[in-house]
Amino acid sequence: MTLTGEMLIGFAAVHGANGSKRALNPATNAEIPEPTFGMGSAADVERAACLAAQAFDVYRNLSPEKRATFLEAIADNILGIGDKLIERAHAETGLPVARLQGERGRTVGQMRLFAKVVRDGHFLGSTIDHAQPERQPLPRADLRLVKVPLGPVAVFCASNFPLAFSVAGSDTASALAAGAPVIVKAHGAHLGTSELVGRAIQKAVKEQGLPEGVFSLLFGEGRKLGEVLVAHPLVKAVGFTGSRQGGLALVRTANARPEPIPVYAEMSSINPVFLLPGALANRAEAIGKAFAESLTLGAGQFCTNPGLVLAIDGPDLDRFVKVAGDALARKPAQTMLTPGIFDAFCSGRSKADAVSGMTKVAEGLPAGELRNAAQAALYVADAEHMLASPELWEEMFGPASIVIRARDVSELLKVAEHMEGQLTATLQIDAIDYVDAQRLMPVLERKVGRILANGFPTGVEVCHAMVHGGPFPSTSNSMFTSVGASAIDRFLRPVCYQDMPDALLPDALKEDNPSGVRRLVNGEPDAPINVTNAVA
Repeated sequence: MTLTGEMLIGFAAVHGANGSKRALNPATNAEIPEPTFGMGSAADVERAACLAAQAFDVYRNLSPEKRATFLEAIADNILGIGDKLIERAHAETGLPVARLQGERGRTVGQMRLFAKVVRDGHFLGSTIDHAQPERQPLPRADLRLVKVPLGPVAVFCASNFPLAFSVAGSDTASALAAGAPVIVKAHGAHLGTSELVGRAIQKAVKEQGLPEGVFSLLFGEGRKLGEVLVAHPLVKAVGFTGSRQGGLALVRTANARPEPIPVYAEMSSINPVFLLPGALANRAEAIGKAFAESLTLGAGQFCTNPGLVLAIDGPDLDRFVKVAGDALARKPAQTMLTPGIFDAFCSGRSKADAVSGMTKVAEGLPAGELRNAAQAALYVADAEHMLASPELWEEMFGPASIVIRARDVSELLKVAEHMEGQLTATLQIDAIDYVDAQRLMPVLERKVGRILANGFPTGVEVCHAMVHGGPFPSTSNSMFTSVGASAIDRFLRPVCYQDMPDALLPDALKEDNPSGVRRLVNGEPDAPINVTNAVA
């Protein structure tokens, strides 16, 4: 598969005429010579949106088996690119080859998970309440509910996951599974990687005989093209992973439309880790070593990076700080994804350095001649300073974290109450800590999307029970997750059919259940009939 620098609008390959750009190798700060990528315009958005709208009714009405087979074909085609995909992603991001191979596996796994979700049909929420004509004092009509897709979805690729949160990432996989055509805006940090994956999806659309508007891929510099895409009246929902500033800009654009649409934006999180006294007394050294590994994983460029540690002051916390600091001091500097991300990390560290009452207790090895390479850092402050310093609550996207010394559990609770919404919170606990943990849990349940015990938050499993979301500002809508099977719910809405003739009902609601999906009938589970299309 040869890179051309072209956007993919339906089945067409189009070299954008609104400026050009070459990809950058962040490890050297040098441009990658070939190819030159053409940037898109409002006219390209118009073409992609019109094709998506034309494809919508055909695509959403495919059988579960046909849609699932399409998702599996995407997975196979991504694997079929082979080493070229990993090599290009490595050149554009500086991420280790092993990390990218694992991320490719996750990307393919997401597609296959959603193929299973589609075949199962449970996501449709098919519900039937049969008529009760003899009911007194009033009869009941025949009522049937099923979820249908919202319409074409705009997906914005993330900088930190060039595969798993990008062109074929979780937003794209869940939207396609829901029955929604997708228009992807590629991230400027990995244009070649995006084109390779986009061509794999485009190939699957053609192979499966689907309408060409099911998928398009656009390139665009800055925010202008993205705002045009979100403002387009044929786009009905948005998936975004990135900065708070970028996410809120898209939310404002979506809300200013004559018809506002949902923006599912994952934005910022510092992912607090609570070290409770019993665990700290028994395992301070082990926790400190594991924390250092989590903090520096992927140069700290994970949305679940543990950016805040909270514990009661004392000798046990000192042990943790020493071990964690010693481990971080031995960590080499790591290339960050883009010069912009590196500059933002350095700016965040400079703010932390300037805060009164903040002490830097450890720093990683210097970068030397490496470009855009972040040094790990560990800071310590007391809870009083944390509560009085709004800048300390800002995410430092990279391998830096702040340890907060509290006087007692009550002060830990006070800091927890002060937190903004987070993707994760972690409790390091032993049995002796359960009483204290029970005091924290109600606060965390209000503030957090995923609560961990005795682990670290980096690493998001792709499965049915995962939640990767949380209260604002970690996401723009705390009701949904961007990872896991229930991510599909973001792109669906319920429709009720009253006294509708069976021939006009969607298959999932017809009396003989030709799709074989799981249903609730008169308040009772109805086992799937067609075992070929259903997964028990």
